[in-house]
Amino acid sequence: MQISNNNTTATDANKTVKDTAGLEHSYYKGAQSPALINKTIGDYFDSIVDNNPDHPAIVLHHQNIRLSYKEYQQQINQLAMGLLALGVKPGDRVGIWSPNNLEWCLTQFATAKIGAIMVCINPAYRPNELQFALNSVECSTLITASSFKASNYLGMLNELLPELAAAKAGQLQAKNLPYLKNIIRIGDEPAAGMFSFSQVMTMPTAAHRVELNAIGATLQPDQDINIQFTSGTTGNPKGATLSHKNILNNGFLMANAMRLTADDKLCIPVPLYHCFGMVLGNLVCISKGATAVFPGDSFDPTITLEVVEKERCTALHGVPTMFIAELELKDFARFDLSSLRTGIMAGSTCPEQVMRKVQSLMHMNEVVIGYGQTECSPINNATEIDSSIEKQVTTVGRALAHTEVKIIDEVGNIQKIGLAGEVCSRGAGIMRCYWNDEEKTAATIDKEGWLHSGDLGVMDAEGFVAIVGRIKDMIIRGGENIYPREIEEVLYTYPGVQDAAIFGISDDKYGEEVCAWVQPKDDAVLTEQEIRSFLKDKLAYFKIPKHIQFVESYPMTVTGKLQKFKMREQMQAQLKDNAFS
Repeated sequence: MQISNNNTTATDANKTVKDTAGLEHSYYKGAQSPALINKTIGDYFDSIVDNNPDHPAIVLHHQNIRLSYKEYQQQINQLAMGLLALGVKPGDRVGIWSPNNLEWCLTQFATAKIGAIMVCINPAYRPNELQFALNSVECSTLITASSFKASNYLGMLNELLPELAAAKAGQLQAKNLPYLKNIIRIGDEPAAGMFSFSQVMTMPTAAHRVELNAIGATLQPDQDINIQFTSGTTGNPKGATLSHKNILNNGFLMANAMRLTADDKLCIPVPLYHCFGMVLGNLVCISKGATAVFPGDSFDPTITLEVVEKERCTALHGVPTMFIAELELKDFARFDLSSLRTGIMAGSTCPEQVMRKVQSLMHMNEVVIGYGQTECSPINNATEIDSSIEKQVTTVGRALAHTEVKIIDEVGNIQKIGLAGEVCSRGAGIMRCYWNDEEKTAATIDKEGWLHSGDLGVMDAEGFVAIVGRIKDMIIRGGENIYPREIEEVLYTYPGVQDAAIFGISDDKYGEEVCAWVQPKDDAVLTEQEIRSFLKDKLAYFKIPKHIQFVESYPMTVTGKLQKFKMREQMQAQLKDNAFS
């Protein structure tokens, strides 16, 4: 598709640039403005507080807490000094294992203030996963909740660390976690071998304030400040290592994409341990001095919409499955969501019909689709508020400011427009490395600084990218390349289908066959024959699933990413059992 040189699109709130006219190859460079923030998170946060100290900073509905920016700063500094009192030093790794709460938010900014590296631990981790994560980055300190849903954190820690029972707080010496010295339990109550969070908040002296200020003066924007483990759809998680500059600017640029101001209130039902919550939630808000609103410790569709209505939130985040759950509520019509304007939808491509409902029924006409991965801080592509409706619902937008994106073939050459290939990005958000793992870092970031995503994408002549699947998810049936996303999009349009997941399974004749897992709507009765008849008129014969299974749910990560490798394993085991029954 050719476009004229005078066709312009707003790339952020302050800057309008000319579209690239008729790209021939799949390479797009984002705007070079606005200038990147060259401050540490602590310094930048303090400047926001100085400008508007009494403005609401954070609301935690489930904890009944409201803090102004000045009050927030006071508690952050208190925790920062408390960590110094425990002997935590710049560069030390501090883990946080907890659902969404004030303590998590305080930890994020307190560690940044003292130059410690916050390590985000998935709240769903079991003891062996926790052990792997903490040891792989040599955590000296762990801040933990007592329990969450079915997870008894204190029980798991005592199982993993039998030495806790007799240990003195701050002097832990444990066989399974040899680097761990301090455990801080969120709350007031003490536990054997642990400090309470409240106790740490009372530890600082005047000397610790002097130390805090002295450390702050030495910190640099390019220093490592955060380790986030990859979401773990396959294999062992890797610790993506990110700097102040990486994540603060990613938050700032996405705030610009949303046209966020200090007057906005952002509802954050996504998990803080993930970059969606801590960067696109907390850092997006502080980049503009906006208000962060947390509806609960984890996602609940009813509570989320109740809090949006009560607080008159102007923005709402979520992965597509969250928005689907909200829209499917039987009493959805009772919620007044008229205050909503914008938000970020990320995690996976949103079905077109769902996006249209989000825009019309939830009033989010300025919703931004974000795409990237933890290793990109996390966003490298985003749609623009004034993009066409077609672009909003069928693509993940264009390269973010200070970012380059290209699509390459199997040997590394840039693809022509319209041809699928691997999405690669380079720019301000790219991580420095996987912590202490040169081999995996080199396999992901090439010598020219390009991060290889493992995602398959197609770029159009304007630089917009559509994600068609994972390289590993692409199905090759009898020599035909099949992209699951295409089939899923068609299935979403069938009445009675709430969600659909397409994946390949081994086949003796064709190498792979197409398999579909379909989630029916509550009141729908679906049959395999009906589904196949519907697809027959819309897709080539080789794309029609050989195997169709109706399911109530999918195996997923906590952040809503489908674990298709688990579906594949389950389906192949089931078919094998059936063959021998």
